Formats: sequence, C-alpha cells, structure tokens
Amino acid sequence: MNKPQECWVVTDGRAGIENQALGLAEAIGRDAELIITKKTIDVTAPWKLLPRILWGDPFSRLSRSRSLLRPPFPDLWIGCGRLSVPFSMAVKSRSPDTFVVQLQNPHSPLRKFDLVVPPIHDQISGENVFPILGAPNRITNARLKEDAVALAPIMEQLPRPRIAVLVGGSNRANQVGQKQAEAFCSILTDLAMGEVGLMITVSRRTPAFIVERLERLSARENVFYWDGDHYGGLANPYMGILGLADGFIVTGDSVNMACEAGTTGKPVHIYHWSGSGSRGASAKFKLFHDALSQRQVTRPLDNVLDEWTYAPLNETNLAADEVLRRWKAEKP
Repeated sequence: MNKPQECWVVTDGRAGIENQALGLAEAIGRDAELIITKKTIDVTAPWKLLPRILWGDPFSRLSRSRSLLRPPFPDLWIGCGRLSVPFSMAVKSRSPDTFVVQLQNPHSPLRKFDLVVPPIHDQISGENVFPILGAPNRITNARLKEDAVALAPIMEQLPRPRIAVLVGGSNRANQVGQKQAEAFCSILTDLAMGEVGLMITVSRRTPAFIVERLERLSARENVFYWDGDHYGGLANPYMGILGLADGFIVTGDSVNMACEAGTTGKPVHIYHWSGSGSRGASAKFKLFHDALSQRQVTRPLDNVLDEWTYAPLNETNLAADEVLRRWKAEKP
C-alpha cells in the first residue's frame, strides 16, 4: 500500500449509520493513506420495501445515486445499514480485488464479504467476523479536546460537575410515552435544582413533548440545551459537550450515544425508559447494556450521580486494526 487507496463509505445517508462507517474509515486512514468518499444510495420504490431476494441486480434498482456507484470500484468498500448489503455483495462479486467490509449484521451469507464487523449483542460468529461492543464512531481524543476548547467559553457559567445529557427516544425496542418522559425530566429537574451543570442534546427520535420539557428546563442558568444553533464556532457542539463533560446521562435506547460517551472514560449513567435498572423489551438491548455494565462503563441512573473510572472504549480502533491486518494479508 505505497500509494493512496480509494475507500468508499456506502450507506443510506442516515447520520447514525453513516457516522459508523465514516468512523471506521477515518480510523483506518490514521494508519493507511486513504482517499475517503461518501456514497449515499437510494433505491426506487417499491424495491426498498421488498425482500432483497426479489431485487435481481441491485444496481438496476438505484434511483438518483445510480451514477455514484459506477466502476472502477474502490480498493476498500465499507458498507453499513440494511440497504447497503446487496450492493456490498454485488461489488465483491464484480470486483474481487475490492476488500469489502460490512458493518452490523448483514443477515446474509457471511462468505459474501471479506470482513463483517457486527456488534457483540448480535451474537454472530465466523472466520471473517470481528464482533465489537456497540458500534464504531468518529470520536477521537484530539477532536474532543479541540471542540471542548471552542465550546468552553459558552459553558463557563455552568457549575461542576457538568453532566452531558444525551437524549434519544422511541425505537423498535423502546416506546417512550408521557409517563416515562415525566419521570426522566423529573430526575433532570432535581439535578438542576441541586446546582449540577447540565448540557443537554436530543436526537431526531426525541418526542416533541420531551423536547418541550427540556427547553423549559434550559431557562435555568445551570442548564445548556442545544437548540440547533452554532456555538463557539461549531455547527454541532456535540463533540465539545462530550469533551467538557464530567459524566453522562444517556437514554438506553441509543447504542451509538452510549458508546460515544464510553470513549471518554467518564461515568456513564443509563436511563432505561421502562424503569431504572431495566434493560427494556429487546433481548439484544439487554445483551448490549449488560456488556457495557460488565466493562464498568455504565451504571443505571437511580437519582444519584456516582463517580467511577474504567478503561475507555476503543472498539473503533480495534476494528480498524483488524481491517488493516486482513486487508494487507490479501495484498500481493
């Protein structure tokens, strides 16, 4: 690998999915010279709703992004998300020299990929499978420090400890109603009244009734709520919030946010919507949260903020090292 290698990051463009693939690509790029290109795929209706076995040639089902996936195909292909799977398999067949990495569980024959990087809680194994705890991300110590410096003047008025509150919402495993929201916001209100500094950010899945409560809470001087504006010159202050946090409260519906908080080595308190200490309705989520707990990364939020230390999560770099090891082994 004496010359720059072409790397395509192939997803449906959803931020949580794309960031996983970009995080892995960027980690690989820290040890190998890569030219990273994002490829956002879009499949015409009704094909994206139908089983892949009915698709035939997946490239014939592309809509606006048809021209984005033309050969020559790259040296390294990193796919993430259900929609990318048929294209990953097709590219490996059409371009055998392309090293194809698929994140998450592809629900397809594993032999169709060079390497599959699923979360441990998916419980799949094989010779070309490298499971990790959670999901890859784009967090680096350098980025945390840089954005924390930019955001620090905005947070000067917040008392210590400063707790980053990362709020998700409903998904297939967790349904958030008014009752759960009230209980969660009540805990945050009690913390704010106790002069803890809160830095709150929500996701696209956060219900409007939770957003409204959090916006009202942000009227307190010791509460910062990110409302989408630029702060400290940052279009998105998320990394700065992570870098400035003394600890975290993360809702248990989000694998990505829990893993991102866990890269800092700071205490991560998990709030489970179905009740403190619960792991929710999904067996996979239970396995995920049990694994975080066993690593000492997280503890359930029970109205008290604890302090503890642990080895920061390093799953993205571990996966990148495995990609490089296997990719280099296949090079002549």
